Amino acid sequence: MSDWLFGGPFADARCAVGVAYDDSGFERVTLPHTVVPLSWRDWEPAAWQRQWCYRQWFDAPTDGQRVFVDVDGALHAAEVYVNGQLAGVQRGGYLAFSHEVTGLLRPGRNLLAIALDSRWLPIPPNGHPDGPGTVDYFQPGGISRGVSLRSEPETFLSEVYARPVDVLDPVRRRLDVTCSVNALGNYRGRLTVSLQRDGVVVATGSAEASGSVAASGSVGSVRASGFEVGVTLDALGNISLWSPESPVLYDVIARLETADGVSERTVRIGFREARFEVDGFWLNDSRVELFGLNRHQIFPWTGMAMPDRVQRRDAQILREEFNCTMVRCAHYPQSPAFLDACDELGLLVFEEIPGWAYVGDSAWQELMVADVERMIRRDRNRPSVVVWGVRVNESGNHPALYRRTQELAKRLDPDRATSGAMLVDHYSTDDFDQDVFAYNDYAHDENGARLLPPLAGIPFLVTEAIGSLAGPHFYRRTDPPDILARQAFLHAQVHHQAGLDDRYLGVLGWQAFDYDSQTGHVDHRLKCNGVADTFRIPKPGAAVYQAQVSPTQRPVIAPTFPWDTRLTGPQSIHTNCTHLELTLTPASTARPVASSSAVAPDSSAASTPPSTAESPTAPASTRARASSAGPAVVRIVVEPDGEQFGGLAYPPCFVQLDQDPAIFPDLRIDGYLDGHRVITRLFSADRNTDRLDLTPDDQELVADGTDMTRMVLRATDRHGNTRPSATGPVTLRLTGPAQLAGPTTVLLETTGGAMAVWVRTQTTPGVIQLTADHPTLGQATATITST
Repeated sequence: MSDWLFGGPFADARCAVGVAYDDSGFERVTLPHTVVPLSWRDWEPAAWQRQWCYRQWFDAPTDGQRVFVDVDGALHAAEVYVNGQLAGVQRGGYLAFSHEVTGLLRPGRNLLAIALDSRWLPIPPNGHPDGPGTVDYFQPGGISRGVSLRSEPETFLSEVYARPVDVLDPVRRRLDVTCSVNALGNYRGRLTVSLQRDGVVVATGSAEASGSVAASGSVGSVRASGFEVGVTLDALGNISLWSPESPVLYDVIARLETADGVSERTVRIGFREARFEVDGFWLNDSRVELFGLNRHQIFPWTGMAMPDRVQRRDAQILREEFNCTMVRCAHYPQSPAFLDACDELGLLVFEEIPGWAYVGDSAWQELMVADVERMIRRDRNRPSVVVWGVRVNESGNHPALYRRTQELAKRLDPDRATSGAMLVDHYSTDDFDQDVFAYNDYAHDENGARLLPPLAGIPFLVTEAIGSLAGPHFYRRTDPPDILARQAFLHAQVHHQAGLDDRYLGVLGWQAFDYDSQTGHVDHRLKCNGVADTFRIPKPGAAVYQAQVSPTQRPVIAPTFPWDTRLTGPQSIHTNCTHLELTLTPASTARPVASSSAVAPDSSAASTPPSTAESPTAPASTRARASSAGPAVVRIVVEPDGEQFGGLAYPPCFVQLDQDPAIFPDLRIDGYLDGHRVITRLFSADRNTDRLDLTPDDQELVADGTDMTRMVLRATDRHGNTRPSATGPVTLRLTGPAQLAGPTTVLLETTGGAMAVWVRTQTTPGVIQLTADHPTLGQATATITST
């Protein structure tokens, strides 16, 4: 449903839900929507912690069916009204809810109104008496996902749970499908279930379905009784298994035919066996290192109110750019669109209930238990989800409560593991009844990060690490190069340590993206410990993740230093190549870290690498040889540091670059795989050739008033490398049928030379053009279309 009217704040939003209420002063908005304008930092919770109202007029369906209002997410409490009468109440902002409104409809025009309460309420994760500063992420109020009307026959399928069994045994492999039937009274019909891949039927089964119940209800809605009908599909020997490398998906299509009509429901599944053991995580009998990051679905300008395309893009960044095998949804169930993309891309998911350290009173706990059930019912068909977080993140032990959520999870989903992230005060299995011990490990010393040893006798996963260990700088893009490089070094350290010891299931670093908060180490209320910034643009800290991919799939050279400032000390380059050759022009002094080879002049600029022969006393991490025959070019060859980072599949290289401050050189880095050059990256020292770059994530959008895409704006050298020291104003101009989510003027010095805005379509198709102008960097233009 689009084209909403929005108003507030109100002392009591229920005053605006009636048919006679004058909404002429309301704003016309599109969902998803945030109740107040936002920047990319400096958010103020008091601005949205009020009551608001959304209204929409619609024509009642004329097919005689039952009608439901489905709300995918509304922060934090909502009351749904139709024609001024209450249809239902929801407390909790991160999971979908539905209310039947059949009995409230009248012929012709009807009013749907949602009274939204975005105050600090005793609803998970909120409720602490000290207010929003007790939760480490901001939660701007609004209807953060979509709202729709749904028509159903009198008897319909309300849920389909498809459970693969004996997945690895081609003889015994089967699919147990349980269908929930919503009926007002007695019913009889036939249920047919088919398993399909890309539209081709793989297997079918059917069962007779019937039930008898006396209906009861009220003015607002009918409370229908539910029934469960099961169908088993076997003889599935030719099924393809789901894995991160091959995320094969199947459709389960359930069809119920009764005298009332036909109801059909489709869910997507994958066949895989996931086991958490003390010696690692096993998927389809192969050990998989859980290498990944945590993710908040918090965005600049819009808060949590981003449409499906943008949510899906985060999964693509994590899987395809950062090479993650797992993401943790911190600290709440996230957008179904994001999880859809995880299913499709092969990105494993640790999903957890809303919460952060605090556990409230008995009423609060009942809401938390309800969140466990709603989360599992929503996502238990997903092959990507392999572990449920059924404890509040970093909370103390509440044995009775967490035994209850454990038992609930096992009843709803017997096959998936359970967990809950712990902190140092609870580094013990005492009163821990879940399957996987998840630990948020920020231990460190003067040498950097150091993981605590796994606890004995239980699968052990590091669910957070690193954060803001670099001190007061927090890894802002505007911070000094050594601070930003340090973030990559620390992330490499923890993944290296876990990679050397099979008792670790793996490490999920903190964090993928910067996010808005007022807890802990924040700058302008922005927490800058992401390996990418809040605009989803990688920082140098992302380099270790970018390099962990087979070079045959994608060769990578990712330096952690910029090439527009003087560098001191060893510099790191993350790569999956077997060795790198650095060429600096004009003359400069360069040497490998702790190398026994002397740097000699070389006039040759050929790309063929010199011999990597060396003194046998040189450490493996410094195997390099520089050569020269003249003052114009210096070349140095470096190899990955397998001694210091052998736990990584692809360790970084280290090199010392001592530039002549009077002659800052251009840099060329060639990457070699078994003697063959497979990648070259160029870096310019000439600031006079710098330019603006404006790149959209997508070339084509849907003209539905909701679809959006990111426009990445960067100051770059002539080879496309970001200039983090760029300064000055950039003016943005948007033309065409679209709206801009972001400012019209940007100061590059505040964002470290890179930032992004988002463009939202309108309902009219056409050509959309964004133009950026800078006084010295010139102009950049991006053109997309909406159809």
